[in-house]
Amino acid sequence: MTTTPQIDPRCDTLTIGLLSISDRASSGAYEDKGIPALKDWLTQALWNPIVWHQAVIPDEASLITSNLLELVKKGCHLILTTGGTGPAARDVTPEATLAVQGKEMPGFGEQMRQISLHFVATAILSRQVAVIKDQTLIINLPGQPKSIEETLGGLKDPQGAGLVHGIFAAVPYCIDLIGGPYMECKDEFCKAFRPKTALHSKRR
Repeated sequence: MTTTPQIDPRCDTLTIGLLSISDRASSGAYEDKGIPALKDWLTQALWNPIVWHQAVIPDEASLITSNLLELVKKGCHLILTTGGTGPAARDVTPEATLAVQGKEMPGFGEQMRQISLHFVATAILSRQVAVIKDQTLIINLPGQPKSIEETLGGLKDPQGAGLVHGIFAAVPYCIDLIGGPYMECKDEFCKAFRPKTALHSKRR
């Protein structure tokens, strides 16, 4: 479901890179659904104005790595990829991501698999990784919109109370730590977790 973005002009502007990795989507065999799902979720989650850089590319390791490095050079604070993280021969997104030679952040992949295991046993076949390259956080996500929503937002009970934290709850503080802009989450949709000693919200 596409929503009208809500932004607060007093917030820092974010630059976000979105990379959908799929042989078939890049060839036009079917419509990419990963990038629209990511943009929809992020605009619901954040008050910040966002500058987007996006591309749909095939499952070619060298092409994935070069696109990631180009997005880093463009000043992206956050890069999210979708697709190519399974065990199939053409699934090379994790290897291509690690090839940017950044600082690996294994907790993101661990938490995504933990969340997905609540829904499907084959979540153990997923190989998502995350790295920090310079002042950019890069995270591999699943390719399906439902899985994207689940891993970013976490698990909630029927009353809406959180059961398992989604990975995005930790993203704003990670961006703080690497010198990026202050990310303002809409608490009713996705609450960011920061230590009490962390810098208070600029918006408030």
